[in-house]
Amino acid sequence: MILQGRTAIVTGAGSGIGGGAALIMAREGAIVGVADRSEDGASETVARIEAAGGKAQALVFDVTNDQALEENFNAFIAQHGRIDILHNHAGAQVEGDLENVSLQGFDASWQLNVRAHFLGARIVMPHMKRAGRGVILNTSSSSGVLYDREMIAYTTTKHAVIAMTRQMAGDYARFGIRVNALCPGWVDTQFNAPFISQMGGRAQIEKYIAEKVPMGRWASVEEIAESVLFLVSDRSSYMTGQILVVDGGETVV
Repeated sequence: MILQGRTAIVTGAGSGIGGGAALIMAREGAIVGVADRSEDGASETVARIEAAGGKAQALVFDVTNDQALEENFNAFIAQHGRIDILHNHAGAQVEGDLENVSLQGFDASWQLNVRAHFLGARIVMPHMKRAGRGVILNTSSSSGVLYDREMIAYTTTKHAVIAMTRQMAGDYARFGIRVNALCPGWVDTQFNAPFISQMGGRAQIEKYIAEKVPMGRWASVEEIAESVLFLVSDRSSYMTGQILVVDGGETVV
């Protein structure tokens, strides 16, 4: 098991890609803090991990609440005496172009998709510096490297995550800390509901993916989780400040 003895926190781990990331890290030996604002979601992921023989605990809070984020991260680190991996994954889509996106939605996107990543990394960084090692993985999106139809709040925040990742990586590599970004393409989860609604329903999104994605299909959560494992493990030990796009080829066309 390639993460044996390590500790990890995954935000947004109550479902979807975050849940898949928590499961694969636990499978590989990590003790995982499953952070999610949904108690049911976090508990379900923990139950799946434990049923498979792994170790995990639920951290139920909203990552946009600064005090709750700091308290839960610090409590997990104090309990286990270390933090080796942080996967900042929690995020949201808010639909709308420049004229139609709500200002509240734009601000909420920034709080969740960027600021919470920033603060999470800020909390764990001193612990990683003292240890002389650590990995931070920020989830961006294929929308962070290309145009995404009428989704200005989402694309703006996901581009910002990439810039922030590169800055963190450059500043902290000398301390033995690696920071990379994951850019998933189309993964068939509830996360895509706002875009599917904007596109006009399920039939339209299926047609869009068939036409725009060279591989012609959605990714599975498990496929994206394998990329997460690569980025948080020593398999990518000489890789920092990089952006891994896992999108079935969409960004090459």
